[in-house]
Amino acid sequence: VQRREFLASGLAAAAAFGLSRGAAGAATSLAVLRLGIINGLESPIGVSAAAFADAVAANCGGRVRVDIYPAGEAGGEAEMFKDMRAGALEMVFASSDAYASAATRLGVFDIPFLFRDVAHARGVLDSEIGKKALGQLDLVNVVGLAWGENGLRHLTTADRAVRTPADLDGLKLRVPESLVLVRGFKALGADAETLPLPQLYEALASGRFQAEENPLTVISDLRFDRVQKFLCLTGHVYSPAMIMIAKGALASLSPEDAQAVRDAAALCASQSRTANEKAEATALAQLRERGMTVVEDVDRAAFVAGIASAQEVYENSFGKAQIAAIRDWKA
Repeated sequence: VQRREFLASGLAAAAAFGLSRGAAGAATSLAVLRLGIINGLESPIGVSAAAFADAVAANCGGRVRVDIYPAGEAGGEAEMFKDMRAGALEMVFASSDAYASAATRLGVFDIPFLFRDVAHARGVLDSEIGKKALGQLDLVNVVGLAWGENGLRHLTTADRAVRTPADLDGLKLRVPESLVLVRGFKALGADAETLPLPQLYEALASGRFQAEENPLTVISDLRFDRVQKFLCLTGHVYSPAMIMIAKGALASLSPEDAQAVRDAAALCASQSRTANEKAEATALAQLRERGMTVVEDVDRAAFVAGIASAQEVYENSFGKAQIAAIRDWKA
């Protein structure tokens, strides 16, 4: 219902945005940038999105306003990205569910066990590798503004602890809309299928899936502990979140306001990392208190060895040199 209401308002909002520009492109009234996220407003993504909106308001002299549509009101990540490309939504702050299907080279960051740790992942995204990756969206009429953080992804299950790849054998596992993750978990023995996040809780409750994987904050915020017993700290993927804007929406702003939006995005990205660090510690404590069995003795080396069978597929998709550059990056 929320998404239908959002889409019904899309044409009117787009028309209003167009009318807010003068004939010469100068601002004549308020421009509204609608920003879609699938997280709640209290999540790290939500908090940093609010910081972005505040920075835009402060630095654009009242000429630009950001309206946030949280908790999937504007749809799942893939849906929102399609709407942004079609001009029915101006901005999205989302994970690879959104952008990797359109800019397939960006799926490289979804390769399980690609990064050594969070510091490694952040360093790569802040380097020239990450900057070039943002530019991949230019090809699909979207501007990648900055890399934020969704967090390390971990497994939860209804009926088993997962410590080694053998524990995944035949496990009915939901993954996000990422073929890279599907291939990775199939290589590890799981029966992996995709499903948009807004549909996941019901699918777990009904038994359609035995397991899922997400950052700790998502697991806690969406109360997956009610339908999952085990939290297995696999840390198998570092999930970056990108803040994006439709190329036409950014071009419609004055140069000064466009730069203010870019600067606000950089602030948003940085704040999402800080907020995520605090929120992950809180989420882990909450999930323990709610009764989840936390499995910490995960055999990472066994998983790294297990994923090697998918290496050739990944190299064919993303290039051996690109993957090596990411794996071998050092500060």
